[in-house]
Amino acid sequence: MKTILVPIEDHAVVEPILETALLLGRAFDSYIEGIAITPDYPVVLPVDIAIGVPSPITPENRVEMARACRERFEAFMVTKQISRAAAGFATLGYGWRQDGLMEDAFLGAYGRVFDVSVLGRPDGASGRTRLSTVESALFETGRPVLIAPPAPPRSLGETAVIAWNRSTETARAVLGSMPLLARARRVVVLELEDWGVPGPSGSELVRALRMHGIEAQAITAPDPNNRPGETILAEAGALGCDLLVKGAYTQSRLRQMFFGGATSHILGNTTIPVLMAH
Repeated sequence: MKTILVPIEDHAVVEPILETALLLGRAFDSYIEGIAITPDYPVVLPVDIAIGVPSPITPENRVEMARACRERFEAFMVTKQISRAAAGFATLGYGWRQDGLMEDAFLGAYGRVFDVSVLGRPDGASGRTRLSTVESALFETGRPVLIAPPAPPRSLGETAVIAWNRSTETARAVLGSMPLLARARRVVVLELEDWGVPGPSGSELVRALRMHGIEAQAITAPDPNNRPGETILAEAGALGCDLLVKGAYTQSRLRQMFFGGATSHILGNTTIPVLMAH
């Protein structure tokens, strides 16, 4: 995980996100790049003419917001004594995307050339990361997304728990987390009773991980109330987990909106770092 992208929004609480990104960066001597973002503004289609909705943010305000984002990002790095990346950036360093204030859609595209994007928990609270930003990264980058908890974590990936529901999305999350799993002191493959889709068992995933030199164990936990998101977080906490690996939106976003789902619950409530992929 040599390249890390961190979106910065002017109003947001960014310190826990930056602390989490720095933990990851220190582990892999990574290049950490900041980018200033703002919400997308939709296009209205009256009859057959596409008219863009004017942004309520003036050009002058956009410049000022981008400047504020950059100052917060760079002040954090300076305080932590992280150097600006030199050409080639083979060691830990930082940089800033120079193109001003960008929308979520740009983040989704630009993140495709980074190993991972680090964002905050989108719990709907004031000053927190917007869900649309997280979903842009999850659905559009094709790369894993690391969700930082509201409080800066003390460690990252010493005890990793994989919430294994046998889905394609979780398989991608496992693949994206392999560098972290290889460094972990303990890896647990967690299955819940009567949860998930048809596919290889947790024991079969453990066997595959061991072929990569990763020692892991499989456990199965009951979920009598059929609340997998709550159960996963509870089990992860009991195991002393400091990295949860999970596929995102095995069920559709629309279904999760109306009926709830493990992804939605974890995104809104996690207190530990979560690596997700779709």
